[in-house]
Amino acid sequence: MLQIDLWKRLLIWGIVALGLLLALPNGFYSRVETHNDATAAVERGANPSELQDELALWPDWLPSGLVNLGLDLRGGAHLLAEVQVGDVYKARLEGMWPEVRDLLREERDRVGAIRLQDTENAELRVRMVERPEMAEEAAALVRGLARPVTSLTGAGATDIAVASEGADIIVRLSEAEQRATDERTVRQALEIIRRRIDETGTREPTIMRQGADRILIQVPGIGSAGELKALIGTTAQLTFQPVVSRTSNPDETPGPGNEILPAMDDEGVHYILERAPVVTGEELVDAQPDFDQNGQPAVSFRFNPTGARKFGEYTAENVGNPFAIVLDGEVISAPVIQSHIPGGSGIITGNFTVEDSTQLAVLLRAGALPAGLEFLEERTVGPELGADSIEAGKIACIVAFALVLAYMLASYRIFGLFANIALIVNVGLIFGLLSLIGATLTLPGIAGIVLTIGMAVDANVLVFERIKEEMKTAKGAARAIELGYEKAMSAIVDANITTFITAVILYAMGSGPVRGFAITLGLGIITSIFTAIFVTRLIAIMWFERKRPKTVLQGRALRLVPQETAIDFFGRWKLWLGISGVMILVALGSFAIQGLNFGIDFKGGTTIRTQSAEPVDVGQYRDAVGDLGLGDVSITQVFDPTFGPDENVAMIRIQAQDETESVSPEVISAVEQALRAQVPDIQFTSVESVGPKVSGELIQAAVIAVALAIAAVLFYIWLRFEWQFAVGAVLALVHDVALTVGVFSELQIQFDLAIIAALLTIVGYSLNDTVVVFDRVRENLRKYKQKPLREVLNISINETLSRTMMTSVTTLLALFALYFLGGDVIRGFVFAMIWGVVVGTYSSIFVASTILMWLGVKRDWSKPDATAGTQFANVDA
Repeated sequence: MLQIDLWKRLLIWGIVALGLLLALPNGFYSRVETHNDATAAVERGANPSELQDELALWPDWLPSGLVNLGLDLRGGAHLLAEVQVGDVYKARLEGMWPEVRDLLREERDRVGAIRLQDTENAELRVRMVERPEMAEEAAALVRGLARPVTSLTGAGATDIAVASEGADIIVRLSEAEQRATDERTVRQALEIIRRRIDETGTREPTIMRQGADRILIQVPGIGSAGELKALIGTTAQLTFQPVVSRTSNPDETPGPGNEILPAMDDEGVHYILERAPVVTGEELVDAQPDFDQNGQPAVSFRFNPTGARKFGEYTAENVGNPFAIVLDGEVISAPVIQSHIPGGSGIITGNFTVEDSTQLAVLLRAGALPAGLEFLEERTVGPELGADSIEAGKIACIVAFALVLAYMLASYRIFGLFANIALIVNVGLIFGLLSLIGATLTLPGIAGIVLTIGMAVDANVLVFERIKEEMKTAKGAARAIELGYEKAMSAIVDANITTFITAVILYAMGSGPVRGFAITLGLGIITSIFTAIFVTRLIAIMWFERKRPKTVLQGRALRLVPQETAIDFFGRWKLWLGISGVMILVALGSFAIQGLNFGIDFKGGTTIRTQSAEPVDVGQYRDAVGDLGLGDVSITQVFDPTFGPDENVAMIRIQAQDETESVSPEVISAVEQALRAQVPDIQFTSVESVGPKVSGELIQAAVIAVALAIAAVLFYIWLRFEWQFAVGAVLALVHDVALTVGVFSELQIQFDLAIIAALLTIVGYSLNDTVVVFDRVRENLRKYKQKPLREVLNISINETLSRTMMTSVTTLLALFALYFLGGDVIRGFVFAMIWGVVVGTYSSIFVASTILMWLGVKRDWSKPDATAGTQFANVDA
């Protein structure tokens, strides 16, 4: 019966209402954002009466979650930092020296004199000066200093490994302790970076761990990656160290266990200090900007009880001796201890400005980074470019939406209206889910939504085309609608699961904008299935209950293919495969001869995007940067129909510099100054820098992502069909990917990380098409048990041809809107998807089915054969 229980109807409308309610704040973005900022300020202690106007902009009883805008939409800075965990090993072992020294001094009568040896390795090397034969016995004593490793993975292990080598004792961190130290170091660095950025009050920063020893930092609204590096890159290592002597010779040998450091404000003065500190900045609990007794800016500090005790004991025992306050390898001051300093508080004076003392206090409060950071990737996006991207994306979405709605209405009339209502609900649900999980929307994410708009109608098209077929059996409109949904279910689920697999792999293997695209694509698939299976069906049933029509989806409407087709798709199969073979050979030849035009994501280097009112003179730009010695510099003008007459855009690509992970801020500044001297009004709307280490890893990750997607799909289709179907689908995928890469090679369009996202989306789309055809082939193999396989394949393709063309055209309408109106930033990405839709449609009809015809399949699908890989074939989805 064509009916849905009342509780199911209420549940469906309840989910729709909840999703739209969650999406509602995004329609009033600036108001809700201002309200949220005011609420956060009140929570931090601000006076609510002073923020009354801002708080009143949005009711408290309504949801206020927003979709976060990514850097490419809002502007800001992006850094990928690698924590130098190896630095911590050496510092940790150096800190053990006083303990080892004191232990062996107590046993001096037995083991003799000892001396610390200099070493470049992360180890503590102590030489037995008088009695080298006692090295092993001394090592046994030092092993008594070992402590248990404080981690789950290191349970039962000790933190140091002590060995003897000739007359030397060698102390190293154990492997278990190294692993535990790495984990603690990265976690501590992550937390300190988060605290430092939070101290500035920046909105919606993204600070997350990536891999074993890397941290991704994205901060919207900040001026440049250089500013962000200045904030988080300062290690703020504060130590209080004993002074051995003062010197003017920076090359003087400090002696074992000592180091020589320059004075911060006294040119030419250096101090020889004991390397092991008395107290470190880790034991600080507070630091505030202050003024000294002379009214000069200073920083007051306070230690925790442990630090206060150590600081008090040291000052009591060393009255009259100098000690040094060291910040990041420079001696701020070296006062003489006048008296015992109890209580653990003091003041740091120096040649500070008020701004310097405030910044230092922020850094000290946030804590010292436990290890240095190496910046592997930097990106800066100007707010103007972000605003342009938002506007372009908004226009493209509206146009794509309008085209798809009009097309569906013209093709299916009243049922097209139902699909359009579901499509509007679908987009609302996507934004509701994005708001709920606090996801970040990027420009490729907008492309994912536009692609969802194009593909979301696919499930409805499958159902509507099936209803048309069922109407021919004269079972009545109610039965036709019921069977249409029932028989289309398997194809809908199979097609969307294969696309969802690619979205999951994209999310797992990608980063930044690629992940943003994967999130919107994955959520779009979930909401599309929900709206097509439940919302459209419920609307259709409610309409049917009121109207009781005799027929549905009959009569004149826009058709891309005739209602009945009997095309022989295999009559010229050699021609089609020949065309594919020639195109693949051309693609491989182009790839072998000229390769791909890799962007900086894969090549390493820096890209600077400029904009000026003056026309771009490439020769003038080249002359400006030619004397900077930067190696290969590529300068191109960007042409785009959406640009105004005063928007002249150029892209400057600088190769990765030798022995550096990314182009330094000094080099970028030099390029900007050189260009500004030639073109005074020039603006630098974005700067992206990727080191060779990251670019090499990205190539590897991209290849693995494509291979994983194909392997996962091969496995899924084998489970749902037979191995022959899986081979046909995968060879069609390889065909599509090869032709797409070939086009990029032939036309030398820039190939960057976003194109990998496009390639995987093509894999998903092509599969979607192929699986729908294969699903009908499987059904017809049960239906026409005596017909030759070639004839069954022809019937199946003809029956699904209308759906194939409808889905392709709706998707292309959305993509063309994005291509022409979405701006130049994602044009290559959208071009790859347009090409992919075309070749994907072609391969699902001609390539995959022809391979299936060659391989042959089991004919009797009424009896599952457990040995043929079809044990899941008859499972109703």
